[in-house]
Amino acid sequence: MEDVRITIKPDVRIGTISPRLYGHFAEHLGRCCYDGLFLKPTSAPVPNQKGFRTDVLEALKNMPMPLLRWPGGCYADHYHWRDGIGPKDQRPRRLGMSCGEVVEDDNSLGTHEFLWFCEQTGAEPYLAANVGTGSPQEMCDWVEYCNSALDTTLTRLRRANGAEKPFGVKLWGVGNENWGCGGNFDARDYALEYRRYATMLRHVDPHIELVACGFDEPWNRTLLQTLRHHLDTIDHLSVHRYWHGEGGELDPSEKVSYRLFTEASLTEAFVQQTADIIRVELGERRRVGVALDEWGIWHPEARLQFDPDKRGGPYEQVSTLRDALAAAIVLEGFHRQCRVLSLANLAQVVNVLHAPIQTRGAAMWRTPTYHVFQLHAPHIGATALEVEVHASLLPVSEELRCVTATASLDKEDNLTLTVLNLHLDQSASVHFGGTEGRVLFDAQLLTADSPLAHNSAEKPDAVVPQPIKATESTQGGYLVNLPKHSMATFRLKRR
Repeated sequence: MEDVRITIKPDVRIGTISPRLYGHFAEHLGRCCYDGLFLKPTSAPVPNQKGFRTDVLEALKNMPMPLLRWPGGCYADHYHWRDGIGPKDQRPRRLGMSCGEVVEDDNSLGTHEFLWFCEQTGAEPYLAANVGTGSPQEMCDWVEYCNSALDTTLTRLRRANGAEKPFGVKLWGVGNENWGCGGNFDARDYALEYRRYATMLRHVDPHIELVACGFDEPWNRTLLQTLRHHLDTIDHLSVHRYWHGEGGELDPSEKVSYRLFTEASLTEAFVQQTADIIRVELGERRRVGVALDEWGIWHPEARLQFDPDKRGGPYEQVSTLRDALAAAIVLEGFHRQCRVLSLANLAQVVNVLHAPIQTRGAAMWRTPTYHVFQLHAPHIGATALEVEVHASLLPVSEELRCVTATASLDKEDNLTLTVLNLHLDQSASVHFGGTEGRVLFDAQLLTADSPLAHNSAEKPDAVVPQPIKATESTQGGYLVNLPKHSMATFRLKRR
């Protein structure tokens, strides 16, 4: 058993943990949107509200889901928003493309449906618009349709389609991965195209926030240098981060697990590096946030070729406790980077890749990653605090320690501490201090007998949070025995 001492520093405040850091991503890919969130006529007959699965809708309300990006991803640069408005029986059927998969879309899930879903779940909408096959006018029209209160042909059309008041969508992505699937642009060419789009969009609605497509260091530097005289056009710089480990979704080797954890931990450095590029190139002239609008684990099994008897569709993978702990590592890094990271979206929200929810026919279950997000809910909107962790054993790698922690203080002065024990073979005796004058009122643990444990249609509650007991220490603070491969969240209030 490892002895660990954690010191929370309530007076050393990092910054506010924006709700946007706990965003999610829904793309027209595999069974994420159709048959996951939204039912096609050929989908299993399950209870729904306006086509959205009731079980999924209610689960996402309770996760929670403060931000949702749609309709792509790569699909965005094939999507034409006018196809998804008006009477459903009159909407065109279109061919789309995402991640090499040909997508057949009847456009029954369109702008009004998506924004209704966001309203029901409490998610801020983030719309990714078409640069690859679209035009500045098409995107301007979408912004006008969604946001304008003027009496125009487009706003009359919106009202005729059932929305009297503007939707007020703030976040707009100008294309997606335009260095690749979004058109194979060169960085400078995309920057010039972005500048044209952004200039016209600001005319339509000067209050929206625009997300430019970023990539790697050379691309990002060229993009920002090209926009140096038009910095008012950019609010966020989008980057993506997936990791694969060295084995499959159920590979039991410790090497694979620790490598996956290490890759997850490097996400924080990736955010820092992107923020440093922005700082060096822009200085104090413009504050531009890092938008990590796609992140998560992409196992080799989540590929286009799939066995329909074992998987519901392409890009699906078993989501284990190990995957959930990797997500918790990333969220902890988000807290430390909350001053430069402006939004983040786990890919993807249902069925596809690192999904918190999965479905099969009428069955729906929450993955262990869902429970990680739920146990992190008290951190959302709170102030991130500095935390020191002193452990007796060596770290897993130069980048990663086996026991890590994050803490925050909310507006009601409640203190929340989340601790990870990434050891695969031993528990940790944890003492946490910096809690003077506070009493523990809630403590929840997420673990299982194996790091590869997962939920399924047959066993939807194989991995769920359970209460954990912590005792007050005679030296002040609290003592808790944290099992191997586990995560726990502790909440404390003033006595």
